[in-house]
Amino acid sequence: MKLVLASNNEKKLKELQALFAPLGVELVTQGSLGIPEAEEPFHSFVENALTKARHAAKASGLPALADDSGLAVESLGGAPGVLSARYATLFGRPKSDAENNAVLLEKLSGVENRAARFVCALVAVRSADDPEPLVAMGRWQGEILASLQGEGGFGYDPLMFIPPLGRSVAQLGAEEKNRLSHRALASVDLVKQMREVWHLG
Repeated sequence: MKLVLASNNEKKLKELQALFAPLGVELVTQGSLGIPEAEEPFHSFVENALTKARHAAKASGLPALADDSGLAVESLGGAPGVLSARYATLFGRPKSDAENNAVLLEKLSGVENRAARFVCALVAVRSADDPEPLVAMGRWQGEILASLQGEGGFGYDPLMFIPPLGRSVAQLGAEEKNRLSHRALASVDLVKQMREVWHLG
């Protein structure tokens, strides 16, 4: 079964393809099909993921999978939240992982409570007007470091420290991250739902 991934992020595609491999599905990015990105006007990960999934399904005529994920920092009221990928642009800075991390460190300068979590909402639809979208959430608790640590991953991974592991997410191997991450937790749930409801795998 072919599923359109409502994203053009190659690293995200690689992660999700590995996570959904047990179902025997093939993920293709919407960009490879010439589908533009959907608007993401909502304040919650779930609403944005659903919008992206319906958009990709409508444009492709195929079932679609969408991921909306980001970082929620407690002392910042859940920010950067759904704006995680473009957080720096809110402050007149260029859109990049490096700028996003720099802005986050500035915002947390002198802040004691550095608790944070990665949040992932995964939504799968069989068609654009599917009345029963499959929705799964994953959360990965940690705390924000005072400086970058590690070379792996992407986004805020070098700043996200996972206390039980004693390492930042960027210091984890891909296999370990795929087993423990917010995206992994949501994927396990969604794979289970796809087996039960869509009769895959």
